[in-house]
Order: sequence, then structure tokens, then C-alpha cells
Amino acid sequence: MQHMISAPGAFAVGVAIFLIVLWDAFEAIILPRRVTRKFRLARLFYRSTWKTWRFMTALIPSRKAREASLGFYGPLSLLVLVGVWAVGLVLGFGLMQYGAGSAVVMTGGQPGFLTDIYLSGTTFFTLGLGDVIPRSGLSRALVVTEAGFGFGFLAAVIGYLPFIYGSFSKREVNISLLDSRAGTPPTAGELLRRHSYLHGQEALRVLLKDWELWCAELMESHLSYPVLAYFRSQHDNQSWIASLTAILDTCALVIGGVEGACEKQAELTFAIARHAVVDLSQVFGTAPKPLPHDRLPAQDLRHIRDILAQHGMKVHDGEDADRKLIEFRKMYEPYIYALANYLNQTLPPWIPPKKGKDNWQTTAWAQSAGLIDKEVAAIGVDDHF
Repeated sequence: MQHMISAPGAFAVGVAIFLIVLWDAFEAIILPRRVTRKFRLARLFYRSTWKTWRFMTALIPSRKAREASLGFYGPLSLLVLVGVWAVGLVLGFGLMQYGAGSAVVMTGGQPGFLTDIYLSGTTFFTLGLGDVIPRSGLSRALVVTEAGFGFGFLAAVIGYLPFIYGSFSKREVNISLLDSRAGTPPTAGELLRRHSYLHGQEALRVLLKDWELWCAELMESHLSYPVLAYFRSQHDNQSWIASLTAILDTCALVIGGVEGACEKQAELTFAIARHAVVDLSQVFGTAPKPLPHDRLPAQDLRHIRDILAQHGMKVHDGEDADRKLIEFRKMYEPYIYALANYLNQTLPPWIPPKKGKDNWQTTAWAQSAGLIDKEVAAIGVDDHF
């Protein structure tokens, strides 16, 4: 080490590493707002590791195995990032100790760079073994400073992890509730059809109100802590991207041509949902991309309108309604498609692709399908598109 860099240079490099890691950890753990600065250690870490993880996962032939592998990334990356910060801080203080002249007393050997790193590690993790002791004023000051930062860092991480998992759990609650309301995966057509019963419009208004709050919470939590976006849902046919898309689709349909279906609440929910999508796209650097195919062909839109009309809803038709729906779709589809593509998730269709069961209707031991079908028929949710 002494042949590669001078002592003052090592001290300066150590200070630089310490400040970079400390500021990055502060922005990621403590600062409750979006960081617009382009160079960030955490951003570089996630960009590189996510790209590698996606490439390796794509080699897995089984879809369920791929989803399981992608589900490991969020929690695992969080732990690895904490480890990267810890290694950076230990290295930074080790370089500062070396730059201070390796002013330590060591039992059974000569002090050097590796000894400085060892002293830094035992100090940071508050081990205090006592086999390496600082002997100069600067060295002692570095040890005391590192011990304080090490204790604070570990305390911050201990508080950070429960908050992340609490936010994840809170996000998933409404996604799970949407299963019986909009099908699996959730679709706008199915959501509106299942709310076509008596007083269903009021229930739909309440649901959209709940999702207005959900979208606001999603935006605040995921802008402050983007790692949450990599956490995947419990079921491989559910995701926060799919649920958010279904709500946006529903709002666009209601605003564009379903009379008496709480248009004002749909406008409010659409506004905050679209806001969340655009802001998250900026955080992950996913510029809006045109969709490779139309998610709502003319025949599917006609089918949705026919089904809703059969269930007693007053549906607007014609060129004006079609144009209005297209305008609303352009406001969010390119953004959420780019975001879904980056996170390796898929957008849901507008109507269920085929008749099937929701997640709550299935189980790993589901051999008594007849009993389940009777129960489903009794509550009237098995009548899909």
C-alpha cells in the first residue's frame, strides 16, 4: 500500500470514501424525500445489480422459478447494500488510520495497512478486542469517531429494515383486497362488472377513494425508498404495477363513458395515480415508451361496453367517448409500460383473457373443486367476461 499512495493521499481518499458512503446512507435511510442527484452510490448499486439479476433470471426456464428468483432480489439487495455501506465506512476509516501514520500498538506483529483495516473493523462493529491500540491523538480521535458512527449506523439500519417491511405490508393490503373485486390479475372491465349490483356504484366510489389514498402513500414511500419497488407480491399473478394499471384503466373508462359511476372520484384517483406513475418513472429513469401492441382493441372495448350495458350501467358510445378514452390512456400507458418493462413485470389486460378462478378461490390442496364452485356461485363472482 505504501508504494501505491502516500500517507496524506490515503487520508484524503479515506475521508472522501467516508463522506460519500455517509451521505448516501443518509439519503437512503433518513432523508424522507426524492433525491434528484444523478450520481449516487445506491443508484449505481441497484442499476448494476438489477441488470445482472434480470439477465441471470431470464435463463431460468420455469416461469414460477423466475418469479421466485426475482422476488429474492428486493430483500437480498437491501442487505447487500447495507453491507456495501459498512465495508465502505470500514475502508474509509482504515485509510484514514493509515494516512495518520498507522500510529497503533499491535501485539505480535508490525502495524501496517491491514492492521489499520482490522482496527477499523473492530471499532466500527464495536468489538473492542484490545489487541490493536491507538497511540497518537489523531488515531485515538479516529477510533472514537468511528465507534460513534458505527453505533449510529447500526441503530439506523435496525430502524430502517422494519420500516421498509412495514411499508411493503401496507402496500400489499389493497392489492390483496382487489383480488375479489377485480379478478386475478385485476382488470378494469371485471372491476366495473363486479360493481354493477344494486348500490354497487357507491361501493365503487369508496373503492376508488381508498385507492386514491393508496396511490398517494405509494408515491411518498416509493419515492423516498425506491427499493420498495423491487419487492414483489406474494402471488406471481399479482403486482403493484398490475393493480395500479387496473385502477388507472378503470378511472379512464369511468371518466370516458360510464354515466353515474362516480366520475368526480375517478378523476381525483386518476390524477394521483398518474402522478405516482410519472414520478416513479423519473426516479428509475424509465422514459415513456410506446406499447408494442394496443392493450384495448376496438372489439374488446365494444365487448366491455356491451357487458356493462347488460348489467344495467349507462355507457356512452361514439367517437367523442372513444377519443376521450384514448387521450386519458396516452397520459399514463407509455409511462407505466416503461416502468413495468424495467421491473420485469407485465401489464394486465382490460378484460380477463379467459374464465378462471381468483387467488382466494384456489389452494394447493384444492381437490374439492365442486364445493368451491358452489360457494363461488352463491356469492356471484364466478360469472366472468
